[in-house]
Amino acid sequence: MRFEELKIGQSYEMKRTFTLQEVSDFVKLSYDTNPIHTDAGFAQTTQFGQIIVPGFLTGSLFSAIIGARFPGYGSIYLNQNMSFRSPVFLNRQVTAVVRVKELFPEKHRALLETICYDENQTVLIDGTALVKLP
Repeated sequence: MRFEELKIGQSYEMKRTFTLQEVSDFVKLSYDTNPIHTDAGFAQTTQFGQIIVPGFLTGSLFSAIIGARFPGYGSIYLNQNMSFRSPVFLNRQVTAVVRVKELFPEKHRALLETICYDENQTVLIDGTALVKLP
């Protein structure tokens, strides 16, 4: 998508459910060896009571949207901030939404609202991303 095609309020959403295998693969790649992500026995002793999906794995949905879908190919991340609001549990549907919040025509940049929520509409992650478009 070209910069000129973007409008404030436009959005794109993606739904995803994370499995234990995907979490295990991510843990290996990211070196995030916190047992809260892979050890059910340990996770039961925590405030969450079960395994939680790594926040950055969930947040990677924003990158998948921005880099390949909306605005899409050629988009360059300049900044991303994320606040982790609620845990993400295995095998639960997560919806990631990227919405155009502000446009900066002189630099071909867009400020995007980024939010993930679950099937109960509980906000899991919220934040913004600043991207440069071709």
